[in-house]
Amino acid sequence: MAVQHLAAAPATPARRETRRAGTGRPRRRRIAPYLFILPNLVAVGVFSLWPMVNGIRESFYNAIEGQASKFDGLSNYHALVTSSEFWSAVRNTVEFVVGYVACTLVLATALALLLNAQKRGRGLFRAAVYVPVLISPIVVGILWNWLLQPNSGTLDAILAKMGLGQPGWLVDPHLAMGSAVVVELWATMGFYTLIVLGGLQAIDPALFEAARVDGASEWRQIRKITLPSLRPTLLIVLILSTITGFQAFEFLWTLTGGGPVGATTLIIQYIYDHSFIPPVNFGLATAASVLLFLVLLVLTSVNLIIGRRRGAA
Repeated sequence: MAVQHLAAAPATPARRETRRAGTGRPRRRRIAPYLFILPNLVAVGVFSLWPMVNGIRESFYNAIEGQASKFDGLSNYHALVTSSEFWSAVRNTVEFVVGYVACTLVLATALALLLNAQKRGRGLFRAAVYVPVLISPIVVGILWNWLLQPNSGTLDAILAKMGLGQPGWLVDPHLAMGSAVVVELWATMGFYTLIVLGGLQAIDPALFEAARVDGASEWRQIRKITLPSLRPTLLIVLILSTITGFQAFEFLWTLTGGGPVGATTLIIQYIYDHSFIPPVNFGLATAASVLLFLVLLVLTSVNLIIGRRRGAA
């Protein structure tokens, strides 16, 4: 009976305080991580999410030359799909992205294989490959504009001395896009090369040793071991280079300015022109931005789905 009496006795004030303190500590521990990331969440919301939402809203309004915005439904989107200037920028963008991404995958893999096989001066060569990544895109455009100038450019001067003529790298519509792709490859190749190099060094060396014991050639090892093992890494390079290609603008602005005759005007420059160069049309520019966002979202999602299915297989 005494035991039952003690068990049924009400909790003393000291016990109540202990229980409260015990339940309070886990609660504070659960809240603490959110308090630490709260400043970052606020910054993302203010500088990323809110401008994105406001841009989507603005795409349904007619705001020309700074006048008060008026709701105009889908008129901006209709103006885009019926604009020859917009479709010209889209064609240029697709041409640029396809050439840039394809060359990035091939060249980054080839350079990574060469750097991985390098025995001496490995650090020096890796640094040399990565240095262009550190240069501002604006400076990259100015530098290559100086090198590729017709008649007075360094490259044309060298070719003229060799008797190979002076091609108009930046003034010929048939050469300007190819020149732009080469410049972007030079500026970003080091970044993607190091990503692929990291993937190469993660492959188990025992696989190559077993292949060599079986008499497999270097090319067969690359086809049967290296490339299949690099699929996840190459998927990352594919996604990142695709986004980079669609967002290309700064170096092109100082390299060609979108010329000649709009031959290198990409979708980002189209958005820029309608946002800051008269006649300004913010509604049309934001509508083009929304379409670009949707295209990148779809392409990234498709790449991820295909990559995961191949990885699971």
